[in-house]
Amino acid sequence: MIRRRLVVSGEVQGVWFRDTCRRVATGAGVAGWVRNLPDGAVEAVVEGPPDGVAEVVAWARHGPDRATVEDLALFDEQPEGLRGFEIRPTPGPGGRR
Repeated sequence: MIRRRLVVSGEVQGVWFRDTCRRVATGAGVAGWVRNLPDGAVEAVVEGPPDGVAEVVAWARHGPDRATVEDLALFDEQPEGLRGFEIRPTPGPGGRR
């Protein structure tokens, strides 16, 4: 099992990025979460089998049809044994879903 944190920037909010990410991750058999960030980026954590994580990372390089991905930053992290995949609220005061 491996874990990656992804920070995706570009035109990635308001284009169904989070919901599509959840569907791709679930289909790939990985757990984790995804959320919008206040600066306009999207952050996701995915953990599971290396092939499943790689599938989500490959998808995130372009995102859903309406997205324009300008950059994808990847960070290796220690797996925490997450289960399921959720969309989290934006961090900070007044964060929205």
